[in-house]
Amino acid sequence: MIQVRRLGHATFSTENMDREVEYWQHVMGFVVTDRTKDRTILSTKYGHEAIALVKGQPGWLQRLAFQVAPGSDLGELQSKLQGHGVKSDLASDITPGVRRALTFTDPKGTLIEVYADYELQADDGRDPPIAPLKFGHIAARVNDPQKSTAFYCDVLGFRVSDWIGDHFSFLRCGPDHHTVNFARYKEERLHHIAFDMKDSAAINRACDYLAKNKIQLVWGPIRHVVGHNLAAYHRNHDDIRVEMFCELDVMYDETLGYFEPRPWHEDRPQRPKVWPADTWRAQWGFGSFGTFPGYP
Repeated sequence: MIQVRRLGHATFSTENMDREVEYWQHVMGFVVTDRTKDRTILSTKYGHEAIALVKGQPGWLQRLAFQVAPGSDLGELQSKLQGHGVKSDLASDITPGVRRALTFTDPKGTLIEVYADYELQADDGRDPPIAPLKFGHIAARVNDPQKSTAFYCDVLGFRVSDWIGDHFSFLRCGPDHHTVNFARYKEERLHHIAFDMKDSAAINRACDYLAKNKIQLVWGPIRHVVGHNLAAYHRNHDDIRVEMFCELDVMYDETLGYFEPRPWHEDRPQRPKVWPADTWRAQWGFGSFGTFPGYP
């Protein structure tokens, strides 16, 4: 299998490039590191590419990039993919930070880009009110979460952190509780994307700044049950649901098999498991008493 180590960037299509760039740069605090007529690349203040925008239907996930161990032989990884029956191609210069990558399609039809080596991007010197630490996770609506979960685990090396019933999986590729989610829906499309913030104070400041920009929260602040992160959600102009979070469960040592202890955990130690289908969406906060079917 390929052992993915980190979530890279997501490519979304938009009809209004200027408006979306304005949102990601001046509301969410990202840095424009490359812009042409048809494409814009935005990075975090800390140099990691997070969002790519291309022309097209607004709010649709076009591509998703992951990093494997630096120095990995892409030819060898291509052979591993072939062993799983996955056809892939080599691509060059997909972004300013990624010179070489493998590209292939996952079960839900998203083009996946896997790269080994990455060049950090420069800071623009601004000090924005919202400044996510990293692109934390991405969730997708799929017809068959078991199929997508199996592909990401068997082919890309993800591990299952938790399930809610048989309809919502949480997968990790590093110590963070989840990097990818798959939730069962009739229509396959993006569910939400999420950005890691420094702490709860940073989320509070971000919510105030969203209000000043007349962007309402659609959910939160809350503390989730599965993953236990503090979170606040809003939608951008292209109707992409954006989560800002902190205090996500972590598993620093895989051999221990449990998440780092937290005072709000239901079990001690908190281990990966299948949660009941009617598990609450959150321990507290606006909308915390609904179960999964009412997820906004």
